[in-house]
Amino acid sequence: MGLEPGRLRAAFGAFPSGVVAVAARVERRVVGLVASSFTSVSLEPPLVSFSISTASRTWPELQRADHVGVTVLADHHDLVARQLAGPAEKRFEGIETTSGPEGAVTLTEGVAWFDTTIERHIEAGDHTIVLLRLHAVAHVEHPLPLVFHRSRFGLNR
Repeated sequence: MGLEPGRLRAAFGAFPSGVVAVAARVERRVVGLVASSFTSVSLEPPLVSFSISTASRTWPELQRADHVGVTVLADHHDLVARQLAGPAEKRFEGIETTSGPEGAVTLTEGVAWFDTTIERHIEAGDHTIVLLRLHAVAHVEHPLPLVFHRSRFGLNR
């Protein structure tokens, strides 16, 4: 029952999580990333969170945005999620997005969308927990959300 990283990753992976795109317009270009650690936090005040590796080179740039968009990815977005986890300069190539008036960027085909501002961030080991305050939300009933489980997209049956 050791705590080496591979064993921890496998145990953490037993719990399925949703997948989100987090993006904003920063100095006239879209900057963003994909996260599988998104969760609702509070209704009053309206807060959500996600975690990002402290080694991320995108987060220092993204945190400069006035507003940040969060898109809950749909079950058909597995290739989009992989692209958003790839090289920063190609992350949004061919992906249709919408930009809000204050810079939040969301993907047009998603399950839910959030316009947020960064409330605060907390260093937590090798990750940073980012707390976001909600300013606007929207959602659709279908399709189903994309799930990350056991290091794969979709539920392994």
